[in-house]
Amino acid sequence: MLKIGNTELKHGLMLAPMAGYTDRAMRCVCSSFGAEYSVTEMVSAKAVVFGDKKTFNLARIRGDEGKVALQMFGSEPDVMAKAAEILSKGYSACEYVAPVAIDINMGCPVNKIFSNCEGSALMKNPELIYKIVKAVFGASDLPVTVKMRSGIDEKSINAVECAIAAESAGAKMVCVHGRTRTQLYGGKVDREIIKNVKNSLQIPVIANGDVVDSVSALSMLRDTGADGIMIGRGAVGNPFIFKEVLMALEGETCSLPTLEEKINAALLELKLAVEDKGEGMAIPEARKKIALYFKGFRGSAQLRAGINCATTYAEAERLILSLLSSNVESEQ
Repeated sequence: MLKIGNTELKHGLMLAPMAGYTDRAMRCVCSSFGAEYSVTEMVSAKAVVFGDKKTFNLARIRGDEGKVALQMFGSEPDVMAKAAEILSKGYSACEYVAPVAIDINMGCPVNKIFSNCEGSALMKNPELIYKIVKAVFGASDLPVTVKMRSGIDEKSINAVECAIAAESAGAKMVCVHGRTRTQLYGGKVDREIIKNVKNSLQIPVIANGDVVDSVSALSMLRDTGADGIMIGRGAVGNPFIFKEVLMALEGETCSLPTLEEKINAALLELKLAVEDKGEGMAIPEARKKIALYFKGFRGSAQLRAGINCATTYAEAERLILSLLSSNVESEQ
């Protein structure tokens, strides 16, 4: 049993935060397939403090999403603390709820974040990590967690030092993506650094990176000794991975999802996104996910081309449902 503040997780099976992907719709669907915990897309602490409406919309969490932590990024301890204070209150007057934890982004590798001394750039300065976590810890009643990389580059693998700084400042969990900032999302994941972080801390350590099925999930846990795993890109268009890993952790075998099950899940995710954001925003954003749901199936190329031109839920639904008939015909 993994415990983060008052939140208990049987297996520590988590959906990783991914900008442009882990919206409310994806979090809901992944939760329905066994994700015990998820983390929102990252929001700017400065934008929260300045009262930016778009940022608050991104930070909304509803009660039907399961257990959700809210991730924010920034580099100024006082601003991070103020944002945490605001975000931890939730929206008690309506359907939205408070997160179960505040997660600090120390792993984003993209240039516009890194060049502003935020995201993975924080790993250059463990002392600043300590100050930020300490400030956020003091500003919110929620547990503070951290997600980081192995280091900036292969010459500065310092996840252990950064994780110790976070723990010393009050962090209740650390997640390590076993790649450097310069690796982005390619190259081999360094499981040894995740293991070293686990062996250096008293708080839970979560492993992240290249978990794409139950085999890679179990080997990641075995090789690192981590308390849980975060699945990111392996869950895009494949929420079924959580059911597969969950059953493997309990010693059971999970059958592959059928095309009909994939269609139902894809349509549910699309419907939830449209309800949340409207067709004008949800349909274009969903295109990259829908394509991955059906990769390898007969007619998937035509679906991808069609979805890229669709502008309404009805159009997208018709294109997705057409896959079923084309694949049934091919089997006859």
